[in-house]
Amino acid sequence: MNFLFVVLGLFLLVLGGNWLLKAAVSLSIKLNIPKIVIGMTVVSLATSAPELIVSVKSALDGFPDLAMGNVIGSNVANLGMVLAITIILSSIDVEKSFYKTGWPVVMLASLMLFGFVFFDHVLERYEGIILFSFLVVFLIYLLRFQKPAVLAEETDQEELPLYKVMLFLSLGGVALWGGSELLIEGAVGMAEFYGVSRRIIAVTVVSIGTSVPELAASVIAVIKKEKAISLGNLLGSNVFNILAVLGITAMIAPIHVNDTGLLTNDMYWMLGISFVVLPLVFFPKGLRLGWRDGLVLLGGYAAFVWTTLQ
Repeated sequence: MNFLFVVLGLFLLVLGGNWLLKAAVSLSIKLNIPKIVIGMTVVSLATSAPELIVSVKSALDGFPDLAMGNVIGSNVANLGMVLAITIILSSIDVEKSFYKTGWPVVMLASLMLFGFVFFDHVLERYEGIILFSFLVVFLIYLLRFQKPAVLAEETDQEELPLYKVMLFLSLGGVALWGGSELLIEGAVGMAEFYGVSRRIIAVTVVSIGTSVPELAASVIAVIKKEKAISLGNLLGSNVFNILAVLGITAMIAPIHVNDTGLLTNDMYWMLGISFVVLPLVFFPKGLRLGWRDGLVLLGGYAAFVWTTLQ
């Protein structure tokens, strides 16, 4: 039953996030908000909604390791699994904005999180405010000075009638709430049944589940020979997970890290796999990621899962 709850919860989260995304983008178009702003704010918020809802509810329900593990595991999965499978199927060219903007910000956000929680094992409210404030400053910087870096985030979705927007908003909200309830109950139940920590369930089952939409979009893009997902999108998702998801969660309720494995194992893997993307982009071919790089990343992800389960 617990596994069924997890699967059903993830299904509702994916469905709810998709409905919320459609409604949010259409509403933004109705309000004449520029597409570039929609891409960097509305779309990012909507696609991170499942992680945000799960993390906030986990923290409020007294399961902080689920909240922190979900984000760390999702960030490792985005690069070690989603990006790896994408470039194994089809190589991608990397924009210069990768080393000028995307990668440095991912590393800075990751190191900020590490510094905040490593010594006292708590992400305090004021630290959440600092993380979220950094996101706001980063978005303002991007929109004012680095517009080419965020063009890939634009969306071509058509405007929906108002009744459909309200319907998708309502259905998306209900699905996200119901999905988070089922997912957390199932994840906690599985941890207790198998005698493993909630952190292990969070960084494996939950994080892979919340990365499924990105993986599906990547595979479909490769099949259709479209560049619908890029390294920039995944790096942006990782930045948003740390600065928005954990930032907002900590502002609502401080996140106490009970399982030290998050700090002695998982956090180092997140930093390591984020760092290793830089040399892979430049060697052996400059600003290009191919199948060999994908195998390296996938091998790294397999090692991460193996060490986590030990």
